[in-house]
Amino acid sequence: MVELCIKKMPEAILPIVLIISMIIFKLIRKEYEYALSARIAMALMLVATGIAHFVYSKGMTLMIPAFIPCREELVWVTGIFEIVLAVAILIPRFQKKAGWMLILFFVLILPANIYAAFEHVNMKTADFTGNGTSYLWYRIPLQLFFIVWVYFSCIRIPYKIKPVIDL
Repeated sequence: MVELCIKKMPEAILPIVLIISMIIFKLIRKEYEYALSARIAMALMLVATGIAHFVYSKGMTLMIPAFIPCREELVWVTGIFEIVLAVAILIPRFQKKAGWMLILFFVLILPANIYAAFEHVNMKTADFTGNGTSYLWYRIPLQLFFIVWVYFSCIRIPYKIKPVIDL
């Protein structure tokens, strides 16, 4: 599971943890706790991707154009930032501000993903053997999905959602 979460597809954490959290909340609190479950899922994904900033720092450095100074340090700082935001979205006092910061972060890192696709960056092998621009057909909708996920779980939490199925 750790291999899948950090090395393969950290976004797989979202649906898995969401479902597990909702089931646990339903069993313990008799409610699904959709927004909290979604925040827990996003927090765990952010921890995994934050760790990836250290595991794959060389490859992630290649995702940043050479004219930007201190690229590796920027990768480390953004990894720490992701982990801090993971904690912050779980603290009610900070969840809205952290949610907005996370949305801004997702918007700001998209150009790095686009640059990396055009340069064929392979983050894991730290070379230029990546999928290229075809990756953007996956990444851009995924980034938008993350933004919507954060918005509705941290900022504008819809209330009184009726479950499709009830345990």
